[in-house]
Amino acid sequence: MGNELVPVSINGTGRATTTFTPHVDVVECSDEIVLFADLPGVTTDNLDIRVHNGELAVAATIDARHHAGDWLMHEYEVGAFYRTFQLSDEIDASSISAELKNGELRIRLPKVERAKPIKINVNSG
Repeated sequence: MGNELVPVSINGTGRATTTFTPHVDVVECSDEIVLFADLPGVTTDNLDIRVHNGELAVAATIDARHHAGDWLMHEYEVGAFYRTFQLSDEIDASSISAELKNGELRIRLPKVERAKPIKINVNSG
């Protein structure tokens, strides 16, 4: 039951649309934060990533596969998703980059210089 899609609206064609929330992993490194999301079936043409007012928004639509015959199992999620992430002041929003490869989205969120750790050398007296 937890993986069921829930109709959320009627689109311009009169058909119910569905929505889901893809899982993400977020990793913090010394100079950046990296967000990973598995998005099978998403292409760069139906993926939208934006930064506005300190918020990172990721949206896409995954279309259903169409095959002749009766489905015996259908586990891949389809429909639209929209996720937002609040960005801290430590992120350099103008340098964010994204790559979609083999169904994996990787968004790199570089830290501003002042947020990066600085090694302090200690001199012997």
